[in-house]
Amino acid sequence: MKLYFTPGACSLAPHIGLREAGCDFDLEQVDLATKKTKSGADYTKVNAKGYVPALQLDNGEVLTEAPVILQYIADQKPESGLVPKAGTMERYREQEWLNFVTSELHKGFGVLFNPKMPEDYRPMAIERIGTRLDFLAKQLNGKSFVMGDKFTAADAYLFTVLNWAPHLKVSLDKWPTIQAYVGRVAARPQVQAALKAEGLTK
Repeated sequence: MKLYFTPGACSLAPHIGLREAGCDFDLEQVDLATKKTKSGADYTKVNAKGYVPALQLDNGEVLTEAPVILQYIADQKPESGLVPKAGTMERYREQEWLNFVTSELHKGFGVLFNPKMPEDYRPMAIERIGTRLDFLAKQLNGKSFVMGDKFTAADAYLFTVLNWAPHLKVSLDKWPTIQAYVGRVAARPQVQAALKAEGLTK
């Protein structure tokens, strides 16, 4: 498998998932401005959407969208426990978390990356994120990870999005539970390995 990624982007989530699952994979960096890969290839020929992540499978097929790629990775290595068994209520709870992260947090933080966003819109965007973080903090209360005591695919995605907060000047000081959670995930050896491979840490 080959993961197309941009350092620190949402592609970090499946990157973490691949490492946590113990998969064999290659990495290919993508410049989102030029839509070129580090080897000089036209990335839009891999993923017509033009954004990361994309996971090229060994048979040549390509999967896109972080939550879907994460579930695919986990299903290849069920022993990793990154997602619960298909058809169980726990699996639907996991999907509920993945959808919450992608629709409420990823999109919420995502608008702040836009340099053309009117400055007077920023407080409204941050307020909206805040209501989602209020909910998240309550859900994390007394738990190590979103599904309980075990790290899952949803944590790989949630950590990736929350990791954008300092870069976007969004303070998490109001939510010590969330800050502790980010620190807990960041300390995992495979998360450290992914961050280092993307040049995000030394």
